[in-house]
Amino acid sequence: MKKVIVTGGLGFIGSNLIKILLKKKYLVINIDKVTYSSNFYNVKKFSKNKNYKFFKVDIINEKRILQIFEKYKPNCIFNLAAETHVDRSIDGPESFIKSNILGVFNLLQAFKKYIEKNKKSLLIHISTDEVYGDVLTGRSKEDDPYKPSSPYAASKASSDHLVYSYIRTFKIPAIITNCSNNYGPRQHPEKLIPKLIYNVFNNKNLPIYGKGLNSREWIYVDDHCEALVKIFEKGKIGNFYNIGSNLNLNNIKISKLLIRIAKTKVNVGRNVKIKYVKDRPGHDIRYALNSNKLIKNLKWKPKTNIINGLKKTFDWYLKNPKYYLALKKRDITVRLGTKIK
Repeated sequence: MKKVIVTGGLGFIGSNLIKILLKKKYLVINIDKVTYSSNFYNVKKFSKNKNYKFFKVDIINEKRILQIFEKYKPNCIFNLAAETHVDRSIDGPESFIKSNILGVFNLLQAFKKYIEKNKKSLLIHISTDEVYGDVLTGRSKEDDPYKPSSPYAASKASSDHLVYSYIRTFKIPAIITNCSNNYGPRQHPEKLIPKLIYNVFNNKNLPIYGKGLNSREWIYVDDHCEALVKIFEKGKIGNFYNIGSNLNLNNIKISKLLIRIAKTKVNVGRNVKIKYVKDRPGHDIRYALNSNKLIKNLKWKPKTNIINGLKKTFDWYLKNPKYYLALKKRDITVRLGTKIK
């Protein structure tokens, strides 16, 4: 039986990845420090699975991380532990530096020691398309320069550079992935799509930054997770892989699609209307990835179209109202990222 560690497994992508790994009969160890965005509801369906184990540990704790590595001897570590919300990084960059840079450094130190006796293990570091910065035309390739715009993106870019430096200097077996905007079940409602769904449920306006023209490449979370498994099985050590859907939609289009879907499933209140709000500082206009390397070399492709993905996402939140109970209302409703210190 293959054994894997998922860091940040109580979060959105991590919990969905664990779900898929368990279906594939992997032994999964979930390491999460349990922050505001962690939610035990995300793993409740498999928390008693005999192939699932959980440890409350921060990846900055090198000693404890190494102990877990040496005890369970994982074949792969999927590193999803990160602070990820751009607006929060504007209000308070320090936690992003600690988690996304210092945390990754300590994880790398532990992994470097672990592979001295376990050379067949692999580290997959999961990053973001935001490291490439504003891409007004074309699509970012793996060898394009990094031009991050937010403290969040800069901290992720730094972590990518750290991982690659350990690949080159210390010969650690690692791969770096950069994915486009994920959506789907179990995502914290501070992010756009679950925020809009939450507001539909509560008869509130749908806040859209600026003029709503910011374009993102949207990928359903299960498609991303299947790509990560494929990279574990067939990816080449030392490589970067972009993971995207090749589908860009701006925020207005996403909002209108969700309203249309909502009207087929619930009674939509009269306050559920698009409301344009003050833009956040440094807001990039467009992200877009070229994922041809992954598609051609590893024979992966996304399976979920945007309409079906949004329907499945909406249905999950509709059927799981208790998901919100573990979250502080303030973390859902209070606007962040408007102040510059």
